[in-house]
Amino acid sequence: NYTISFGIDHMKYVMTNSQSVKISGEINNSNTPYDGVYDSNDFVVSEDFLKFEHTDGLNFVNIECRRFDKIFEYKKVNVNITEGIGLGVLYPKTNATLMNYNRYDDFNFAGFGLLTVLGLNIKFYNKFFLQSELKGGFINMPNIRTTMNDVDRAKQSFLFAQFNWLFGMSFKIGGSK
Repeated sequence: NYTISFGIDHMKYVMTNSQSVKISGEINNSNTPYDGVYDSNDFVVSEDFLKFEHTDGLNFVNIECRRFDKIFEYKKVNVNITEGIGLGVLYPKTNATLMNYNRYDDFNFAGFGLLTVLGLNIKFYNKFFLQSELKGGFINMPNIRTTMNDVDRAKQSFLFAQFNWLFGMSFKIGGSK
């Protein structure tokens, strides 16, 4: 038994300041001590340089294909294991304050993600279900806006893991002959 589902995983991300990172690029005319050319330089990110978070939504709009395998059945209760894969796009509302620029927080298509999922599904009367699942994957965002100026961008990639509890109802769309 296979299913295709569409969803939005609404995650959050907050950057920790005072961490050491690699910085590349050029900063000009910022009227800050950060003007200069950087080529994979070690750099400590201070709060007066950058505040950066996706707390209004690291929105992962995705499509998943899942398989359900029955492992136990008793009267009107089925216990299934589910596994699946998915992919999607990232549409975050990034809150960024870069140096002395005003805060920028518009929604933006920033990249893509891949995911896998493994879960346990308990179905009642072939309609209602309770499900627990572990979902994890990779996110790559090469196009994160940081200011109103279209050329000011950041990129970020990371692995994620989340645990979900779901309660719902399943039904067929369309009839069989």
